[in-house]
Amino acid sequence: MIRKKIYSRSFIILAFVLVFCFILNISLGSVYIPFKDIFKSFMGFATEQESWQYIIQNYRLPKAFTAILVGSGLGISGLLMQTLFRNPLAGPFVLGISSGASLGVALIILGSSLFGGAFALLMISKWSIVIAASLGSFLVLTSVMVVSLKIRDTMAILIIGLMFSSITAAIVSVLSYFGSAQQLQQYIFWGFGSLGNLSWNELGIFFIIYSLGMILSISSIKSLNSLLLGENYAKSLGLNIKKSRLTVIIATSLLAGTITAFAGPIAFIGLAIPHLTRQIFNTSNHKILLPAVFLFGAIVMLICDSIAQVPNSDYTLPINAITSLIGAPVVIWLLVRKRKMIF
Repeated sequence: MIRKKIYSRSFIILAFVLVFCFILNISLGSVYIPFKDIFKSFMGFATEQESWQYIIQNYRLPKAFTAILVGSGLGISGLLMQTLFRNPLAGPFVLGISSGASLGVALIILGSSLFGGAFALLMISKWSIVIAASLGSFLVLTSVMVVSLKIRDTMAILIIGLMFSSITAAIVSVLSYFGSAQQLQQYIFWGFGSLGNLSWNELGIFFIIYSLGMILSISSIKSLNSLLLGENYAKSLGLNIKKSRLTVIIATSLLAGTITAFAGPIAFIGLAIPHLTRQIFNTSNHKILLPAVFLFGAIVMLICDSIAQVPNSDYTLPINAITSLIGAPVVIWLLVRKRKMIF
């Protein structure tokens, strides 16, 4: 009973922190917008400067919502993978989903050097990179799902996922070798990750697929708690291992694959947020961990994006660099302080 009250208070505090970080993220950037004008914009009133209203509605709000979806989605998909494989080093991209997306994008951006002008024409559409990344992720997902249905050992699936990553990385290396300097630069910029390139329509499509992944994740809570005790114990409880494993893989693929397609391959969040949450909440119960990881992931991503914007400056740093530079030392400090991982 006491622990439930502590968890409830923690969730309330995290919710307030999330709201504060959301408003702070909208206010910061090359143009500082006061909090009062942000609230005026939310309420439909005119802001002090007319341009602020346009900036908030068309740039800052979509970017802030994207940060919440990306942070929470990567955090939860990382939690699913760490629980499924019972491996603290597992992340959302361990099955090769990010590598598949990278291969799809590499074929579009770098492929014109090998395959001629047909690939160059595809670059006209803004959606081409999103579609290419999605198809690449789907190809890897299909391969992993076929393998998961035929293999009983969960760790073997992890190794196969890593092998798919190696294969796709090798193909990308070949494409990079033949690519021009301009194409390589474009591909590298995509690899930096970005939260600020989505319109409201694109964000709507992103949210629909993200919601499907979240629904599958929530439906897997009981299975995840059972898997923590080992597959043999889970079977004794009547759990269908293959079905549960497939559901978790699909949920992770929907979340991580969609995020990579729309925002690029963003590091650290999926690996570290589940560890941070376990250390702070001191529990392995996914009924507590899932919403906590959602809140922590969203908060950390908003903070990282606020720093990446370099307030009152025209510069925008790569979000990948910020997530790693800020997050990695925090995780190291927590692990050294606790001296062991809760798992």
